[in-house]
Amino acid sequence: MTEIFTTYYHSPLGLLKISGTEHFITEVIFHDNTEKKPVNNASLPPLLIKCIEEFIQYFQGDRRVFDVPINQEGTGFQKQVWNELAGIPYGRTISYMDLAIRTGDPKATRAVAGANGKNNVAIIIPCHRVIGSNKALVGYAGGLWRKKWLLEHELKVAYGVQTLF
Repeated sequence: MTEIFTTYYHSPLGLLKISGTEHFITEVIFHDNTEKKPVNNASLPPLLIKCIEEFIQYFQGDRRVFDVPINQEGTGFQKQVWNELAGIPYGRTISYMDLAIRTGDPKATRAVAGANGKNNVAIIIPCHRVIGSNKALVGYAGGLWRKKWLLEHELKVAYGVQTLF
């Protein structure tokens, strides 16, 4: 059995729980329990340290694409949706309908939204870049305030835009 390592990163949006093996990041989720988490970074594999470094660069506006390899369990359809999410450019958004069309079934908007919500690798797989067809902020496991912050951060870095919503 492959050992899973976990660490925490104090991001501008709160605590991020980062889990993975020596070879893949398997989970990045917002962790709203703010009690201090003991982590011995000396025992972490280099990949998790690299992931933290990439998050630091992302939040400083110096990184637009993550290089760490990821692997999350899911159905074939979920993996297809996550692959499409990974292709949404930094600082851009698409609608759930657009995402359904990209997966080959314009009628699969709800299924796409469900798969989007099952993404356990926040920010790296940019599910925050999917918005409603009416341009409204809808659905984000980390909370809509975080989704808004992430989108505005990316717009500001990419285009100098200060606010989106």
